[in-house]
Amino acid sequence: MKTYNYPPKAEWESLCKRAQIDTNRLNESVAIILDDVKRNKDEALYKYTQLLDNVILSNIQVSEEEINDGIALVSEELKNSIQLAQKNINIFHASQKIEEKEIETTQGVKCWRKSIAIEKVGLYIPGGSAPLFSTILMLGEPANIAGCKEIILCTPPSKDGTINPAILYTANLVGVTKIYKVGGAQAIAAMGYGTETIPQVYKIFGPGNQFVTKAKELIQQQGIAIDMPAGPSEVLVIADKTCNPSFVAADLLSQAEHGADSQVILLSDDKNIVTEVLEEVDKQLQELPRKEIASKALENSSAIVLDSIEKCIEFSNKYAPEHLIIASETAENYVSRIMNAGSVFLGNYSCESAGDYASGTNHTLPTYGYAKNYSGVSLDSFVKKVTFQKLSKTGIINIGNAIEVMAEAEGLQAHKNAVTIRLKTLQND
Repeated sequence: MKTYNYPPKAEWESLCKRAQIDTNRLNESVAIILDDVKRNKDEALYKYTQLLDNVILSNIQVSEEEINDGIALVSEELKNSIQLAQKNINIFHASQKIEEKEIETTQGVKCWRKSIAIEKVGLYIPGGSAPLFSTILMLGEPANIAGCKEIILCTPPSKDGTINPAILYTANLVGVTKIYKVGGAQAIAAMGYGTETIPQVYKIFGPGNQFVTKAKELIQQQGIAIDMPAGPSEVLVIADKTCNPSFVAADLLSQAEHGADSQVILLSDDKNIVTEVLEEVDKQLQELPRKEIASKALENSSAIVLDSIEKCIEFSNKYAPEHLIIASETAENYVSRIMNAGSVFLGNYSCESAGDYASGTNHTLPTYGYAKNYSGVSLDSFVKKVTFQKLSKTGIINIGNAIEVMAEAEGLQAHKNAVTIRLKTLQND
């Protein structure tokens, strides 16, 4: 990690920059895959699964037998842990249901809003070295609570053509209706366009590598909704003299091990704390199975000393991290100052891993600075908000003239006439 001591504000912009990728080549590569799947459907999916995953499949859809066989391989200890996490996620997201009120804006004019579930949603779950079955909980549970009728899941197969048993167990637990052995940009294309086997969905959720992220971005431009823009994972930790340096180091490494393109930032008002944390990072790094991945992430990461914790909060708001940890015994004193963050962890025992797995909040969060204008996934992500209004005779009389005047001022005579004809009918009655 690079260390910066008291950088002036003029340098903050450069310190907030994330790693850049060659978007031109990425755009071209992903666009080719999307177009191929759109035109050739299942045939293209089989081709890319063989070409990119080195797997020859006889069937894209996971069978009931495969699901049951996979579930049998999951240990009771892991099943119990997943169920505990599901319970907390359910409690937190169910609490987000809102009883919409009917409002009378003017006498005789009633307006209200209704949440209606998105009927068909698609979940993308990365596989490979870190099969993210926890993300199925984060997406499938609120989709179920919302009442989505069709919840499909795409995930890349392992080399032997199977799906990780924990993914199969968790998907079955939260009510996923169909599971498919497809990964990468081609999976996003399949859910966006539909194929002979995979149905088209109305909204696509889930994290992924740069190809998946770009595919979601391009498919959104063609009318398929996505959860949010996203990039590599990131965490920013603000630590003062009351922190535990070993805890902070562990939090930084827990995010760094996600991928070589992940980024971690340490902010403090105390040079000694930064020194102690970095020493702990070096020490703990040696014990990690994913040491090589974490090391590469640390090369693009920073430790920054600023004048005060208030300045650290200010820097954090500019950076807008996916995860923000305030490692301090007085962390709650700074809550009102936090403007931009995906999810916030307060105090020395609130590790980011808790939010990733079992505290109940959602870990599908905006990255790459999008926390300035996007929220993480919630129950609202799986519903549409439809507004209703009902005008009585009194209602149209009370606001009719204002509508006529405004419509005429905009030159929309038919809009005006829709009111005028009603008012004249009432006058004649």
